[in-house]
Amino acid sequence: MTKYVIKRILLMFLTLFVITVMCFVLIKLLPLPAVREMGKDINLVLMRREKMGYNRPIMVQFFLYLKNIFTDWDWGVGEQMYEGLEIWDVMMQKLPYTVVVNLYSILISIPLGLGLGIYAALKKNKWQDTVISTMIMVFISVPSYVYAFLVQYIFCFKLNWFPLQLASLSQAGSLFSGKMFVSMIPAIMSLSFGVIAGFTRYTRAELSEVLTGDYMLLARTKGLTKAQAISRHAMRNAMVVILPMIFGEFIGILGGSMIIENIFGIPGIGNLYVNSINVRDYNFFMALNIFYTLIGLVSGIVIDISYGFIDPRIRMGSKK
Repeated sequence: MTKYVIKRILLMFLTLFVITVMCFVLIKLLPLPAVREMGKDINLVLMRREKMGYNRPIMVQFFLYLKNIFTDWDWGVGEQMYEGLEIWDVMMQKLPYTVVVNLYSILISIPLGLGLGIYAALKKNKWQDTVISTMIMVFISVPSYVYAFLVQYIFCFKLNWFPLQLASLSQAGSLFSGKMFVSMIPAIMSLSFGVIAGFTRYTRAELSEVLTGDYMLLARTKGLTKAQAISRHAMRNAMVVILPMIFGEFIGILGGSMIIENIFGIPGIGNLYVNSINVRDYNFFMALNIFYTLIGLVSGIVIDISYGFIDPRIRMGSKK
């Protein structure tokens, strides 16, 4: 298991390095945006460009870029947005919005998804299972931004229950205030539909398979009631597959949702990423691209490794 973990981590860094090189080279082949007139900040941007070797070959620029990150934790400064501000500082200011919205969404989605999946598995091939399965297919097939527009139209425009956009800190007072939470509800709903459907589908599939196992029949013949057999045996075996998905979702909250954040005006990491592409701020794009790639790679490793800890019968990387 230890060798497998080390191997996966090394492969993760290799993959991250390759993706970073590809993105950096492709970005440097694009035209360099002109520096906007920004008063005293223009000198700071020009100094940073000189430090990062903008007038040197691309690969020299790349190694200078890595050197600045590893030695000074210097990711550069904004050139087309947040001009002259440190990129890392801006990202850390935006990250709490992304984390809070996605955390609320996951905390609501997980129990609802598990509950619906368990209910559908226990009512397999009955009308309740048919209704839930049909809803799952619809919610998984339709993109999240479609739900976002529907939520905005129905709950924000027609019923006027919630504001169309996220409240600002000056209006709400705090990121965890009641007013801020109410303004987050439309975004939370839009993010939750797909997650609930995903957990419902996997829970139903795994539990339905487990319930037909021979050991479940043996447990019933030994005197256990149906509820006892399900809680003690069926759910424990079904969670071997479901728990790693939950771990992956919690890691993924750092990434957020680029489209949902833009629709509801959430000043998070996803919104920052889209804006960096639109205005061609290459420094922000590179930093956020590395950030998103690392989250995806770490999430995959955690999901794989968690199988071995949840079920001791699974030994990653073993050869037999």
